[in-house]
Amino acid sequence: MKKILLSCAGGFSTSLLVNKMKDAAKGEGKDYEIKAVAADTIEDEVKKDKPDCLLLGPQIQYMVNNLQPIADKNGIPMAVIGM
Repeated sequence: MKKILLSCAGGFSTSLLVNKMKDAAKGEGKDYEIKAVAADTIEDEVKKDKPDCLLLGPQIQYMVNNLQPIADKNGIPMAVIGM
C-alpha cells in the first residue's frame, strides 16, 4: 500500500482533495492510504507514518525551504499542489 500525505495550513482544505483522491484511487483499483494534516504536524507525521510522498497545498508553498530537509532526510519526494 502506498501512503500519500497532504498538508495545508490547517489540514481542512486538503481533506476535500483527499476524498476525491481516495475515490479516484478506488475507481482505478489502487490501494492508497491518503491523509491530510496541518502544516505544523508534518514532521511528526512523516516520522510516524513514513509516507511515500508529501504534497503541500499552495497556501503553504512558502514552507518548502523548511520542509525540504525533512522530506530529504526521510527519502520522501515532496511537491507543491498547483492552484
